[in-house]
Amino acid sequence: MSMAAYEVLAASQHVWNVFAAFIGGLVVSGALIWAVRVGMRYMDQEEPRPKAEEQPRLPDGGAVHELREMREPDEMPDMSKTGSRMMPYELHHAATRTGKDQKRRRWLPGSSGAFGSGGPGHV
Repeated sequence: MSMAAYEVLAASQHVWNVFAAFIGGLVVSGALIWAVRVGMRYMDQEEPRPKAEEQPRLPDGGAVHELREMREPDEMPDMSKTGSRMMPYELHHAATRTGKDQKRRRWLPGSSGAFGSGGPGHV
């Protein structure tokens, strides 16, 4: 083959690469336009957003504040006195009740040191 033939082949390959990139760009932009149109159609079918007068309001008594209390679990019954074991159907969900001591536990300096923290632990 002559040099002119190689130049024609190289030029034609370059043209095909540019054409393929252009077609790929058209496909991607078409997919994006389609996705936006589908999203807009979906949003049009949704219920309208609530108006300002439909928004939640504070109760007449004002804001409701949280109740903080210390809870303790129910104790398991002592089955050693009866000599039989407790069956699964005799168990109930774990319940809690208000604790006798309502004083919050506070962190004491020097008494911390958790697993993996590198601290000495309880000293």
